[in-house]
Amino acid sequence: MSAPLRVLVAEDEPYNLRRLSRLLREQGCEVVAELEDGPAVLEWLDQGGAADALFLDIQMPGLSGLEVAGEAPRGLPIVFVTAFSEHAVRAFEQAAADYLLKPVTAERLGRTLERLRERRPVEGAAPARAAGPFRYAVRAGEGLVFLDLARTTHFTYEDEAVWAHAGGRFRTLWKTLAEAEAALEGRGLVRGHRHLLLRPEAVVGVRAGDSGRMWVRLPGDVEVEVSRGAAPGLKQRLGLA
Repeated sequence: MSAPLRVLVAEDEPYNLRRLSRLLREQGCEVVAELEDGPAVLEWLDQGGAADALFLDIQMPGLSGLEVAGEAPRGLPIVFVTAFSEHAVRAFEQAAADYLLKPVTAERLGRTLERLRERRPVEGAAPARAAGPFRYAVRAGEGLVFLDLARTTHFTYEDEAVWAHAGGRFRTLWKTLAEAEAALEGRGLVRGHRHLLLRPEAVVGVRAGDSGRMWVRLPGDVEVEVSRGAAPGLKQRLGLA
């Protein structure tokens, strides 16, 4: 028998939060977290929270469900839950696993859970990796230049843009790290935290940080911090676990 789906539920209305959590448990899910706003979801993920899917209300304090999805790790299935059907287009632009309208029914939720179980990765399967060199565009004055991914150490999200670090700091065409991950999928990058993508081959040293975090040294005497949630995956990629 397969393990139950582990799900996070984020909803700012207590009644709706309790109701959706109950429906999920009744259908065999393990509700690993119940949160009331967007920043709490990102903090939970940064602190090592793990789930098979996120159920996010779209309209929440601090950050909307759509904004949370833009910063969540690439490949983590997200189901949006809302009372407003006009959000559907934007939800699917975010590659949503599904979109539920309130009040959520057990029958409709069951179909969503069936899809999530079907797309759950096979345990132990390694992700496919793209082969060959890869270049990407960055802004240069009024035009663009192309940088080699092999010469890039990491990407950061700052000032509402994604920046490449490749012997300098260059503004890419991507607007979120989720967009960068999609474009670079299969090329071995690892999310260090919600504002950091690392190329493990560029790492020249590591040291332990507080509360399970890691400090990673990169060429040019640069150090970046990796969150507790991301540290185990990076250690594995570096052959340390």
